[in-house]
Amino acid sequence: MAETVLNVQHLQVKFRVSKTETLTAVQDVTFSVREGETLGIVGESGCGKSVTANTILRLLPEKTTVIAGGSIDFEGQDLTKLSLKEMRKVRGSKISMIFQEPMTSLNPVYRIGDQMVEMYQANSSISKKEAWKAAAGMLEKVGIPSPELRMHEFPHNLSGGMRQRVMIAMALSSEPALLIADEPTTALDVTIQAQVLELMRDLQNQMNTAVLLITHDMGVMAENADYVLVMYAGEVVEYGSARSIFKNGMHPYTMGLLESIPRLDQDTDQLNTIDGTVPSLSQMPKGCRFSNRCSLCMDRCKEETPELKELEEGHQVRCFLY
Repeated sequence: MAETVLNVQHLQVKFRVSKTETLTAVQDVTFSVREGETLGIVGESGCGKSVTANTILRLLPEKTTVIAGGSIDFEGQDLTKLSLKEMRKVRGSKISMIFQEPMTSLNPVYRIGDQMVEMYQANSSISKKEAWKAAAGMLEKVGIPSPELRMHEFPHNLSGGMRQRVMIAMALSSEPALLIADEPTTALDVTIQAQVLELMRDLQNQMNTAVLLITHDMGVMAENADYVLVMYAGEVVEYGSARSIFKNGMHPYTMGLLESIPRLDQDTDQLNTIDGTVPSLSQMPKGCRFSNRCSLCMDRCKEETPELKELEEGHQVRCFLY
């Protein structure tokens, strides 16, 4: 049995909007990730996926963010209890993150090599010459041609796919136990997207890294995730193996996401959509948070909040239909 790398239990995150008022962004989120496995978190924009990821790394502003409950256990220590100085030792070395837009993550005024060398030296006590050689080797490993030449270039000289490969190289340079990939292929065309995802899978297999993959694309999830966590309006609405979710998705929101995937075996003029939008933090509906968009909504859904229940082994659903 693979060892659990990350174990999040009943996480609750709130944002301060004034001295006396807070809004709940993430409510009672629980999941775990084992070494060598990929857990996918899927949902529309505003469902709490990135808030959850950034909370794990404690990247959200301390003044406006409150971890109101729960724990984030990483390799035996609760990250919610660490100081910012202690968290800096975890970030980059033990947990790395790939952001969705590399152009905003890479510094535009520094050469690629300088940024990579800085990261290597921050995580180990090696010389600049050794760090430069290691960085060039990592760029070659992620499939960038002429790595020594690319090291001297600025981010804007590279294509979107190349920049994302640089981000992957930087994220995996310290061989982290956990890699968080937040929409890593959103800005890329389909061909480059497939190449980047295949690269991530290959490197994951080589290093036995645990991966937390965040996306709104169910197609990406089907190809890459071992387990899937479906989030809606800050809550987990369904959790299970990728096979069980795609074969037997139970929550109406999950079913809506699955029905919106284009299919080659169906000839249709229009894709299915889910009516409405994700509610804002200040206007959460009473009862089930999906009730105002759900075609299967019952009277009790508008008044009572459903619990997350295990219906089959390892398959959990938050819905009164079951």
